[in-house]
Amino acid sequence: MQQPRLVASDVDGTLLGPDELPSARTRASVANVLASGTPFVLVTGRPPRWIPRVAEHLPGVAVAVCANGAVLYDIAADRVLSAVTLAPERLATVAEACARALPGVRIAVERVGRSAFDGDAPSFVCEPGYRHAWPSNDHRIVPRDEVFTRPAIKLLARHPEMSSDAMAAALAPVLGGDSGVELTFSNPAGLVEIAPAGVSKATGLATVAAEAGLAAGDAIAFGDMPNDIPMLSWVGHGVAMANGHPEVLAVADEVTATNLADGVALVLERWFSG
Repeated sequence: MQQPRLVASDVDGTLLGPDELPSARTRASVANVLASGTPFVLVTGRPPRWIPRVAEHLPGVAVAVCANGAVLYDIAADRVLSAVTLAPERLATVAEACARALPGVRIAVERVGRSAFDGDAPSFVCEPGYRHAWPSNDHRIVPRDEVFTRPAIKLLARHPEMSSDAMAAALAPVLGGDSGVELTFSNPAGLVEIAPAGVSKATGLATVAAEAGLAAGDAIAFGDMPNDIPMLSWVGHGVAMANGHPEVLAVADEVTATNLADGVALVLERWFSG
């Protein structure tokens, strides 16, 4: 493709290493993209409050698409620009469907305020017995009914004794059609993420591109997990990481090296150099 006019990248498993930091080579490649006047957008399943710790190592990155497309976040201003949410009634209905399809599943929700660190209410709320898929104490445990008292940008279904692939396969028949939700996952260890219908990384990135006067064909994107598939399919050139999920490798236009081998930088250096 020609030099991209917009670069988008997933975060975990793509842009970051196991220390959750971008390598020196990756930081340099992002800096070169920005120095050319080309926007670089973080597109992630992470909530806004988990973005600043990444962005501080990537100065100049201005916008993040968070929660698999549900939230647009202005990093410098620490401001949530827009959010698409699931209503409390929908959350409760979806949670019931998850419990029927996956006995033993535990539920959590991710909420968002006006900024990444809006203190009006807890952002991550889970029922008793929910076990995080990553090391974290960033949550509030409440009775199940209280999980659904406010709108949320996504619902998380967790079953540590199953793979995420198996969970998604079991939930697809009951959360398809007119259920009003989208089903995906970004972690293989028994965690499924459920967003409002029509919301994906592709829709979030499309909004950012449109505001910049750009089209899908102007963009390149990088990713590694099934929640990246809509984005990689939407852009002009979708790049999968070699460490990616088989479904991601199958839809990508190109497969680069792993995140541990600077796969993002290897591709960007074709067009952007210091």
